Amino acid sequence: MVKGNCTRRRFLKTIGLGFAASVLSETAGITRAATSKRPNILYIMSDDHAAHAISAYGSRLAKVAPTPNIDRLANEGILFENCFCTNSICVPSRATILTGQYSQTNGVLDLGGKLEPEKQTLPRLMKQAGYETAMIGKWHLKTEPTFDYYCVLPGQGSYFNPILRESGGQWPNNEKRFTQYDSCHSSDVITDQSLKWLKSRDRSKPFFLMHHFKAPHDNFENAERYDWLFNDVYIPEPESLWNPGRHGSEATKGMGTSIGKRNKRRNMGMHMFVDPSLPDEQYKRTAFQRYLKKYLRCVRGVDDNIGRLFAYLEQSGQMDNTIILYTSDQGMMLGEHDFIDKRWMYEESMRMPFLVRYPNMIKPGTRTDEIINNTDFAPTILALAGLETPDSMHGRSFVPLLKGRTPADWPQSTYYRYWMHMAHHDNPAHFGVRTKEYKLIFFYGLNYKKGGPKPTQPGWELYDMKNDPHETNNLYGNPRYTDVVKELKAELLRLRKKYNETDDRYPHIQKVIDDCWDT
Repeated sequence: MVKGNCTRRRFLKTIGLGFAASVLSETAGITRAATSKRPNILYIMSDDHAAHAISAYGSRLAKVAPTPNIDRLANEGILFENCFCTNSICVPSRATILTGQYSQTNGVLDLGGKLEPEKQTLPRLMKQAGYETAMIGKWHLKTEPTFDYYCVLPGQGSYFNPILRESGGQWPNNEKRFTQYDSCHSSDVITDQSLKWLKSRDRSKPFFLMHHFKAPHDNFENAERYDWLFNDVYIPEPESLWNPGRHGSEATKGMGTSIGKRNKRRNMGMHMFVDPSLPDEQYKRTAFQRYLKKYLRCVRGVDDNIGRLFAYLEQSGQMDNTIILYTSDQGMMLGEHDFIDKRWMYEESMRMPFLVRYPNMIKPGTRTDEIINNTDFAPTILALAGLETPDSMHGRSFVPLLKGRTPADWPQSTYYRYWMHMAHHDNPAHFGVRTKEYKLIFFYGLNYKKGGPKPTQPGWELYDMKNDPHETNNLYGNPRYTDVVKELKAELLRLRKKYNETDDRYPHIQKVIDDCWDT
């Protein structure tokens, strides 16, 4: 149910006439300092926005739910086909992005983690490089941001009439309500605040702005103006929603929050108030359609507000001198294998959208399938600002990829680890390795915190990502892939040691790994 009364007329009045007038006033006052040779950097991140919910990625949703503003970044810049997170959950992913480190090194393993000011490496170095820095929107890292300016949601924040904490007061009691009119949606408010900061910033410096939407995180509450969007549209369903094939293993059987009635304790039908007396097939189909329409309405709000940012940059003469990056903190399961949410190492959850526009460097319409992950984001942003990657960071700059060149030693694999055993959405703890050709996952079935949820059965899964991109056929145990498994396990061990991701501190987990490694 949509809250509040943020009417279309009032919305247009606020961001239309007022916005146009402010742009004209501002454009007239821009100084030469604003067009410094050093580029501005605008990092835009949404929450749980799956790559396959962006039309530029060409999925089943492209025709029914286009994202024209995000697509513009692909058309005029570069789209990364193989960008992955190292831990598909909000807080750890955000910590990795700011530190360039895997979770055990930065200390943020789960939703209870926090990032101390001294570990907020990216904003600290960007300030030292002479950038004016700002963090606006979803923060979720509990401690005070170390940016020059911040205006952030407390915790997960609210979709409507959000309270934000603004720099200049005593953290964490510096909360203010920033709505300019009654019952405003968070995507609009966050964009309002970013535009306000951009218009009032110190123009003698280039800017580094991290603009973070809350949407489309659940509970998928869209702005009122989108209430009827997709109302008469059929949203295409993934084949694996109905036909799981040989996906999964005994280690994952029955796990995860479902669309239909499979998970009796928690499923999307319950969340979307579907009549429980409906037959299973009708219940599942109704739940899926309601879920996807609410989710995609939130996505539309994100895309439209990105358009507002682009309009300001263009009309103020800063568009081509601003490096614009778009991503999400992780992917999202949109019904694939009868799953919702993220957490899984499965493709739709692990893959992050990543697009960059900067005409001075990037050839329009570029696509790359080279592997990057979110430890690489900070090194890349630093490189774009003219800075070296500090030794403390695990990732490396992918600026060469932006220029159309792949270094000979570019990584051919990426490591993943989900720590929160059977929390919230009934996902077992696991880790694994992903290459361009294969994915190997080990579900070890224990919480790193002893005394947590009941252990689950351990097990392995192997997928051929070239021939089975939707992961419908678990090949682990197939004798034809014995050598592949051996090579992937060796790579998995190498990455765990390289990135301080072993389980030396968790002997109860290490014992399970040792017992099951050769099974």
